[in-house]
Amino acid sequence: MQTEKIILGIDPGTTIMGFGIIKVVGKKMEFVQMNELLLKKYDDPYLKLKLIFERTIELIDTYNPDEIALEAPFFGKNVQSMLKLGRAQGVAMAAGLSRQIPVTEYLPKKIKMAITGNGNASKEQVALMLKSLLSLREIPKNLDATDGLAAAVCHYYNSGTKVGGKNYTGWAAFVKQNPKKIKDR
Repeated sequence: MQTEKIILGIDPGTTIMGFGIIKVVGKKMEFVQMNELLLKKYDDPYLKLKLIFERTIELIDTYNPDEIALEAPFFGKNVQSMLKLGRAQGVAMAAGLSRQIPVTEYLPKKIKMAITGNGNASKEQVALMLKSLLSLREIPKNLDATDGLAAAVCHYYNSGTKVGGKNYTGWAAFVKQNPKKIKDR
């Protein structure tokens, strides 16, 4: 009997959240869906976070993923951008954890390396490799959707290994692995 698993990959962002879904049957990967949540038109940062949470819950309820892979925010010089990305990632993570779905984070270089063999690959190179790997007809105009799909494929390639990723199976696991992020009152 072949095992079947659904993986939801998310590229969190406060302007565009990209996501992709794959199904794994045995050792074969199949494309299910990719798209993006456009948030540019909203000015309220809290509304954006609410929409990210709600869309992630909607994806979970529709596709019933067994696991979620998130692209971790990269470390840049703009602290405000990092804060916004971290919040977007946090609400996507919270949506998965609220449904008891294991969440794993991957650094952008780790995702690029898994897809193309080059940790410094461009978004276009990643998208073209995904097109080839999953027999996609075309790649989207915005590459945030392929970034989300790449996170899911990276997770598939790294199944069984936790190198470079952090894995949380629920709030208790998150708290245990991040004691410094918890404040006592």
